[in-house]
Amino acid sequence: MQPFTKNVLEIIQHIPEGKVMTYGQVARLAGNPRAARQVSRALHSMSDKYNLPWHRVINAQGKVAIRDEEGYEIQRMSLESEGIPVINGRVNLADYQVREDE
Repeated sequence: MQPFTKNVLEIIQHIPEGKVMTYGQVARLAGNPRAARQVSRALHSMSDKYNLPWHRVINAQGKVAIRDEEGYEIQRMSLESEGIPVINGRVNLADYQVREDE
């Protein structure tokens, strides 16, 4: 496994319940700020194997990025079960995004 991928998995595993991170934020913290798409690919291919809280990763606008209805609903319900409201497909990043200085 590449070091970047290993870092991505570790970062995602440590997103606290009730908080979210963006794909770009995870990429930056993992060492490659231009690799948000690789974060998405890692989530897609490794979430089950590594039991990742994939639902806590959203796009930079705070939107649930999953396009198919079933996946969208699963992510929305998972976030809301942790107390994160999803309004019109969006999470308020000011309230729920992990701050890197915490």
